[in-house]
Amino acid sequence: MAMIAYIVNALINLYVLVLFVTIILSLLISFNVVNRHNQFVDMIYRTGVSLTEPLLRPVRNMLPAMGGIDISPIIVLILVRAVQIGLNTYVFSPMISSGL
Repeated sequence: MAMIAYIVNALINLYVLVLFVTIILSLLISFNVVNRHNQFVDMIYRTGVSLTEPLLRPVRNMLPAMGGIDISPIIVLILVRAVQIGLNTYVFSPMISSGL
């Protein structure tokens, strides 16, 4: 069970990393620091958006318009970390301590 807990936590941490990379790359593209015409940058950006958009879109739809400020990544980050803490506390910890 400890191996499953490790894999789940590693996947959640990887998703958080992808979320951060996508946010930073989006900012760099919007301020013209990097160019999306670069094939490598475009590949990373499209991959990040395709992985993060399924969680960001419903949160964006629930939030009111705030004048161009997008706080949906912050909310998704908080929710993902809350799920991680809940899994570790209520699912993995009792199973690991009981020896399953």
